[in-house]
Amino acid sequence: MAVVITLALCIYQRMTGPTYPKRVTVELSGERYKIKLPRSGVRHDEAVVLKGVPQGVKSQLHFRRYPTADAYTTVDFSFTDGAWQASLPVQPVAGKLQYYITVGGQDYSADDPVVIRFRNDVPAGILVPHILLMFAAMLLAVYTFLLVVTGKPYSSWLKATAATLFVGGFIFGPLVQHSAFGPWWTGFPYGTDLTDNKTLLSFLFFMVALATLKWKHNRWVVALAVLFMIVVFSIPHSAYGSEYDYANQQLSTEK
Repeated sequence: MAVVITLALCIYQRMTGPTYPKRVTVELSGERYKIKLPRSGVRHDEAVVLKGVPQGVKSQLHFRRYPTADAYTTVDFSFTDGAWQASLPVQPVAGKLQYYITVGGQDYSADDPVVIRFRNDVPAGILVPHILLMFAAMLLAVYTFLLVVTGKPYSSWLKATAATLFVGGFIFGPLVQHSAFGPWWTGFPYGTDLTDNKTLLSFLFFMVALATLKWKHNRWVVALAVLFMIVVFSIPHSAYGSEYDYANQQLSTEK
């Protein structure tokens, strides 16, 4: 049960996060084509691909720097390797572009343009342990909660949860942040990155749960810590993170 709950939470967070591709359905002559528009790019030109859209359909990509009042730049898609492709120009680290597409004379996402953020590539030796440890921390927390509500011993699992969360969030987390964007920490008191802040708050709740381990009502504290963790980790990943300030030409961690 803990595995199922944890997988559901991870899938929800992934699909609602600001880095998950935006899905757009293009309609042409009664046919529908499902397109994925990228919202996260590594430090190179990012390709936007209209898979399945037939050759001969004129398509355009419109983009501008975000957040700015720049006029949109428009480029035509070219039919390459069996699909329509156009590129978004690489931006500085944490730089963002706002864009939408036109296919067959119809605009898509023009009213709610897609925002893509660029980052450095993160080595797998840092990123993979971070993801696995954060997944493990959530799994252990949910399992601890199930032990609490079923009246079984849970103290060792609570300690394992806190330790895993610390290593994943405060050792590998800053390493990932530094590799991707430069800063080591962009949460309180230095910035407003929700990923860093929710990790900090969740860890503090578990510290309180550990500090009150011998209290007769500790079960309620543990249950509250786990429920708080589930709630804050449901907040989309990478929201309110680092952003390049085009006006001042510098990285900003404040929103």
